Amino acid sequence: MSCSFPWGFFCFFLVVLCLPDSNISTPSHGCFVEERTALMDIGSSLTRSNGTAPRSWGRGDDCCLWEHVKCSNITGRVSHLYFSNLYASDEVLDAHGHSFWRFDTTVFSSFPELQFLDLSMNNATFQSWDVFESFRNLRELDLSSNRLNGSIPSSLFSLPRLEHLSLSQNLFEGSIPVTPSSNITSALKTFNFSMNNLSGEFSFFWLRNLTKLQKIDVSGNANLVVAVNFPSWSPSFQLKVLVLSGCNLDKNIVREPIFLRTQHQLEVLDLSNNSLSGSMHNFLFTEQTTLVYLNLGNNSLTGSLGPIWYPQVNLQAISLPMNRISGHLPANISSVFPNMSFLDVSSNTISGEIPSSLCNITRMEYLDLSNNSLSGELPNCLLTEYPILTTLKVSNNKLGGPIFGGTNHLSIKHALYLDGNKFEGTLPRYLTADFDAHGTLDLHDNNLSGKLDFSQWNLSTLCTLSLAGNSLIGEIHPSICNLTRIMLLDLSHNNLSGAIPNCMTALELDFFIVSHNSLSGHIVPFSFFNSSTVMALDLSHNQFNGNIEWVQYLGEIKYLSLGSNKFEGQISPSLCQLQSLRILDFSHNSLSGPLPSCIGNLSFGQNPVGIPLWSLICENHFRYPIFDYIGCYEDRGFSFRTKGNIYIYKHNFINWMSGIDLSANMLSGQIPRELGNLGHIKALNLSYNFFDGPIPATFANMSSIESLDLSHNKLSGAIPWQLTRLSSLSVFSVMYNNLSGCIPDSGQFGSFDMDSYQGNNLLHPASEGSECAPSSGHSLPDDGGEKANDPILYAVTAASFVVTFWITFAFTSFRM
Repeated sequence: MSCSFPWGFFCFFLVVLCLPDSNISTPSHGCFVEERTALMDIGSSLTRSNGTAPRSWGRGDDCCLWEHVKCSNITGRVSHLYFSNLYASDEVLDAHGHSFWRFDTTVFSSFPELQFLDLSMNNATFQSWDVFESFRNLRELDLSSNRLNGSIPSSLFSLPRLEHLSLSQNLFEGSIPVTPSSNITSALKTFNFSMNNLSGEFSFFWLRNLTKLQKIDVSGNANLVVAVNFPSWSPSFQLKVLVLSGCNLDKNIVREPIFLRTQHQLEVLDLSNNSLSGSMHNFLFTEQTTLVYLNLGNNSLTGSLGPIWYPQVNLQAISLPMNRISGHLPANISSVFPNMSFLDVSSNTISGEIPSSLCNITRMEYLDLSNNSLSGELPNCLLTEYPILTTLKVSNNKLGGPIFGGTNHLSIKHALYLDGNKFEGTLPRYLTADFDAHGTLDLHDNNLSGKLDFSQWNLSTLCTLSLAGNSLIGEIHPSICNLTRIMLLDLSHNNLSGAIPNCMTALELDFFIVSHNSLSGHIVPFSFFNSSTVMALDLSHNQFNGNIEWVQYLGEIKYLSLGSNKFEGQISPSLCQLQSLRILDFSHNSLSGPLPSCIGNLSFGQNPVGIPLWSLICENHFRYPIFDYIGCYEDRGFSFRTKGNIYIYKHNFINWMSGIDLSANMLSGQIPRELGNLGHIKALNLSYNFFDGPIPATFANMSSIESLDLSHNKLSGAIPWQLTRLSSLSVFSVMYNNLSGCIPDSGQFGSFDMDSYQGNNLLHPASEGSECAPSSGHSLPDDGGEKANDPILYAVTAASFVVTFWITFAFTSFRM
């Protein structure tokens, strides 16, 4: 039958549907072809950037069933893309160890009904933002934690249905593209631009038409001027979350809280790190307050925590450290804050006693009262009757009484810091605790006495123990070997004696510090601690003896201090196997012989430390909407002498400090010229030895050196003029050697006084003799070659020239 109307139109429609090049989009088993193709393009992009596409992508035609994808039940089109942390690559492409996902945003044009896009935590970079203008249905856009840079596109604020916008933790610069005349979408409820490099002015008044606005977070933009207070303005929005930490914030926001008084639904308020001054107003703690989380830390606020007349039943976390808060803790604190789980009032000037009513706050997990002026005894209930309390810090106060209040059981779950107080008495012979797998017990700098006996301690999960800075005596009891989970052990600055005990199974210590005692004996590798895992070892200021051959087994060592002992013998070339070393201190021993030249091959900071030194003891996490608090153990720190002084280094100092101190030994021979290869070292002390010969001119290659002490040796020759290139050098001493010639006066050498050169009778200032440096263009000499100013060399060279001339003249005459 022929095709005639109405069958003709129907036949034509069938033909069009069958055409292979038809432009009409059709779903393929529940997934539109162009959307499936776009997702495959995104997978290919991941592969090209050395990432990996999700395994389910490409399996089956229905992309709505693929991982990280959700489609509309009505239209069948892709509506949600959950791409957070999709890109992971081990390839390092820049000096900071970042790899990049070079994302082509044009692929998003294939998703016309996209409502939700989460592309956070991907180290992504964009070349174009144009496609975002077409997202007319987009309600939530999260591009946080990427490598996006440049200016924030103003088009994002015009997307008609956009409710949630997060661009935090990127590299955006310039101002926030909001002005009094901006046409901002009225649907916007939250925006987060924190942790960028934004600048310029940002006025809350420009947001006056956003009636649905609930959250503002522009924290971590130090150059962003945030204007908040406007006396005649009553905002049309009621915020629930306001985070303005670390901005150039209006300093009157607390002193004259005009804006804050208009917000009656605030649950989260963070004004920390802003140098705010003035007194904390009671408006924060009224009967009507809705606050759940409050962070005003690191400001200059005054006032006190009392009196507070109304119970704050909603408050769960208060962080007020590093202010000038004074007065006492409220005696009825459990009635004022009945549901508190996190309280940090450290580093203030709070005085008086710790109220025992704290124990009635049954939800408290973290309590930090450290660095105040609290006195009296610590309520026993905080130690024994607080099963939910994970961390208690009362460090650096004036607390006293018997240690642990005489109790033999601790209910703390994670960490107990009693250091820097006046607790006294002997350690209990019997002690149990409910510590988790990373328990911390810090008792350093108190008045503890008696012997060190762990025989009745049941602390198998203890990870960190510091008893430093007390008056403990006697030997280290072998029962210490029962602390099988210990990672950090600090027994320094006591009166301990005898040898370090041998354990049946060596402890897996990362940090072992016993400096400033009277310990003695030989060090036997793998007897007390596992030599192959320890990262910081401080045995300084004791009576240890024997050779130091055992150090070759310290494969992971970064800080090694053996100074002020009785070690003897030579420094073996096996020391050069310690490629992770950053600090080396063998000073004040009886080491002798030459210095191995291979020390110049150690990196000493050239290769960045992959894992921060302290990361292994940053285990306790408290996650709140306004801060992600990570509890890190804070030790007394490590000491190192440089620039003529002893400095205490804490935390991740190992990432930027490096040095060698071999002073006050009996080392001899010439200083190896290979030490000039230590281009990243900051301090080198070879003083008080018997080194002879010249100062290696290769030291000019130690471009990071800040302190160089070669004094009290037998060095001879001139001070190499090439050392004037050391632009970072601030301390230099060659006192009491046999040096001669002139003293350089250019570069940093122009700042050193004559004390740096005394005891070298043949040295003289440059102005009194010949030039110290040759003419420009001379290269660094090879110390192993011949001396250019040798008179015998001049004579031999001249004679050779004369003989050669006459032989050539005679031969030419004979040929003629």
